[in-house]
Amino acid sequence: MVRNYEVHIDGKPFIIGERPDFNDLPANWLAVGVDTPGEFVQLRQTLAQEDGLFGIHAFGPDVEQLWDWFRQDLHFVQAAGGAVTDEHGRLLAIHRLGRWDLPKGKVEPKESIEAAASREVMEECGLPTLLVRGHLCVTWHTYARNGRQHLKRTDWFLMDASAAEPLTAQAEEHIDEVRWLDAAGLVELRQGTYPSLLPVINAWEAARRGPAGSGPADPSAP
Repeated sequence: MVRNYEVHIDGKPFIIGERPDFNDLPANWLAVGVDTPGEFVQLRQTLAQEDGLFGIHAFGPDVEQLWDWFRQDLHFVQAAGGAVTDEHGRLLAIHRLGRWDLPKGKVEPKESIEAAASREVMEECGLPTLLVRGHLCVTWHTYARNGRQHLKRTDWFLMDASAAEPLTAQAEEHIDEVRWLDAAGLVELRQGTYPSLLPVINAWEAARRGPAGSGPADPSAP
């Protein structure tokens, strides 16, 4: 099965995959056949700059080659985070820089991705203990820093923690609140979070409906 890759650029999806059915393409999307690496630079700029463009689907005969081209001029960053559930079925969220988010952070050198996910969740939320249930999904997004474009991969893990444990927001990471979200809180999260986080929320909800500890297959993992 050919894998599709989805990267968020300024909150908009950029899909690298097989040729789509143009009749099924969402409104205000652009589908483009790509033949050279340099075309991706222009397409990324177009998606970021065109307000009326909601997404791009780049396609070609060799999806893995396209993926290599897309990321060849981007600085790779590995991050990890957690979708944490308490005994009441609520999701743990953080409020940072005016938006709701899920706890995550960069993987340190020689640190495993799973260990980094646990460490970041415990540091950002003040939790003393966590139970990691398994890998959930992967998200990708780009950002600019120090004059260079970065491509961040975030591996997300299903985790359990107890609501009886006190929560402490990590102020040095600009977090001002940590909260367990019920159904109403999830609506607020969906409305006010980053678009790249919505697949994580969807995957968490799907995992909760399935067998304990099982998550959906991750089409973007290598």
